[in-house]
Amino acid sequence: MASRHLSRSIAMQSLYEWDFWGKKPEMLDDAVDRNIREFGPGLESTDFIWQLVKGVMDHLPQLDKIIEKAAPEWPLDQITMVDRNVLRLGLFELLYENRDEVPPKVAINEAIELAKNFSGESAGKFVNGVLGTVYRELENSEQPTKE
Repeated sequence: MASRHLSRSIAMQSLYEWDFWGKKPEMLDDAVDRNIREFGPGLESTDFIWQLVKGVMDHLPQLDKIIEKAAPEWPLDQITMVDRNVLRLGLFELLYENRDEVPPKVAINEAIELAKNFSGESAGKFVNGVLGTVYRELENSEQPTKE
């Protein structure tokens, strides 16, 4: 497994645990440390994991609003915890990461793979639909207007 993919998996698992245990801030660092020890002992660097987790936390209210807007038929608390945190992670990479390092389609594909691996095939389709909607809106907003 590539180190960036493994890092995303560890970040998602840690965010899931944090969400599961009631979103207590002090629980997140412990979950990340524990998951790095358990699932990432061979990683050369854990910087990317922390960058993802801190990025999601720094932008959590904005990410949740975007999810609510892109999936209006699915209230946030009715989306499974795995899917919700995969979406948060995917949106963070799609919206806030350097596009030269993480092109939008890579961010979307990685999120789909996480959803399939940790949730199921239909979750991959759901994540693809939500992130695809956001990506299309981004692309449309970045297009120069014709006068």
